[in-house]
Amino acid sequence: MTVVGPFGLSVWDEALEADIQAGLAAVEEGLLEATKSDAPFITDAARHLLQAGGKRFRPMLVMLGAQFGDPHAPGVVPAAVVIELTHLATLYHDDVMDEAEVRRGVPSANTRWGNSVAVLTGDFLFSRASHLLADLGPEAVRVQAEAFERLVTGQIMETVGPPEGRDPLDHYLEVISGKTSALFAVSGRFGAMMSGADDSVISVLTQYGERIGMAFQLADDVLDIASDSHESGKTPGTDLREGIPTLPVLHLRKWRAQGRGSDSPADRRLNELLDGDLTDDALHAEALELLRAHPALEQARRDTVRYADEARSALAPLPDCPAKFALAGMCEAVVHRAG
Repeated sequence: MTVVGPFGLSVWDEALEADIQAGLAAVEEGLLEATKSDAPFITDAARHLLQAGGKRFRPMLVMLGAQFGDPHAPGVVPAAVVIELTHLATLYHDDVMDEAEVRRGVPSANTRWGNSVAVLTGDFLFSRASHLLADLGPEAVRVQAEAFERLVTGQIMETVGPPEGRDPLDHYLEVISGKTSALFAVSGRFGAMMSGADDSVISVLTQYGERIGMAFQLADDVLDIASDSHESGKTPGTDLREGIPTLPVLHLRKWRAQGRGSDSPADRRLNELLDGDLTDDALHAEALELLRAHPALEQARRDTVRYADEARSALAPLPDCPAKFALAGMCEAVVHRAG
């Protein structure tokens, strides 16, 4: 058995592995070229997170989607570069909004250079993605524009919070559908589309991307609580510290509102902490410890598994082939992250 891609994703077919590895190597070259500027400082800032690593999950999805048509079609690698540049740009902006100090195990761009440079670097990456996108044709531009609208809408919805009377958990799932799933859906869609695959295959891979994107973000929510910074590359509980509720906290609050929560001293203390200010390091650490032991974290894991199962089921119409098996393996890999 060989290994390729993020999270130790296993692929049994050597030819597929070689093809995907070659494609991802071409994507890395494209990313380096796209982040090069005549101004050395801009190059350094634009490559800050690129060179820190990253899982390249979205380019991997583009490459696997292209296996259902011509995987070597000229638009496949540029489309993967566009997707990853867009993703990288959102990370610069997210870290500013979240006041994050660490990203991918290195100081965030806003910590190193300040908020203004971080935001403008994100804008620079968006502009480079747009430049590449223009060569892929008007349909690709339209698809990316729609995804970008969903991404920004999700970010705005998260910022303003749920409207009066809206279930915060439902609101949150809609937020991540825009912020995360939209780009995953385009990854699957671009791979199939650029390779010349049938419309039915494009539809299947778009739906798969939507569901695996949800599972990916929910796994991140679990990791943000359950892991340490060495495992995740980010400061644990960043959203918790900023008062941004993610899936485990939302489950806990919903149970409490419905009278289903425990009245144990630990639960009372956890609720008290979550309703207060967690910028204090000691209180933040205490809340993390209590939340790690709470059933709400296990419920978040089950939700992750459910979305991953839905992603796997979406693949059913595709013919059995190594690429389909690898896509199913992505579902297992995402669930393993949250395990």
